[in-house]
Formats: sequence, structure tokens, C-alpha cells
Amino acid sequence: MGLLDSFGVLVSSIIAAIVMLAFAVLSFFVTVFIVQAGSGLAGYSPSGDFVALSAALLSTGAIVAGASPMAGLTGDAE
Repeated sequence: MGLLDSFGVLVSSIIAAIVMLAFAVLSFFVTVFIVQAGSGLAGYSPSGDFVALSAALLSTGAIVAGASPMAGLTGDAE
């Protein structure tokens, strides 16, 4: 039973990693669209490399903020 349980955990970890990667890529594409639309509304016309850089920074910040434990910020002891 131990080997089958370990194999199940490995498979579920691989599936979770693939799903998280897909969500990260989707988040990046949405952020690229938001950055392009926002710069267009502001009257700017940045090149593609600046749009990709700003979208990458915003996506990274959102992913890191979502992964950080929020229990440490509330001050509640469990």
C-alpha cells in the first residue's frame, strides 16, 4: 500500500504543477491585454518588450502574493 500511495501522491503533484503552470500562463496573457489596454487609454504606445516586462512583473507579483501564507498577517494564533 505504501508504494501505491506514494505513486498517487506523485501523480497528483504532477497534475497540480501542470494546472498551476497553465493558470500562470493564462494570467500572463490576461495581464498583457490589461497592460496594452491601459496604456492605450492613457495615450501611450509602448513597444512589445515593455508590455511583456510589465505584464511579467505584475503576474509574478500576483502569483507570489497568492502563494504567501495570509495567517501570518492577521496576528491570530492557531
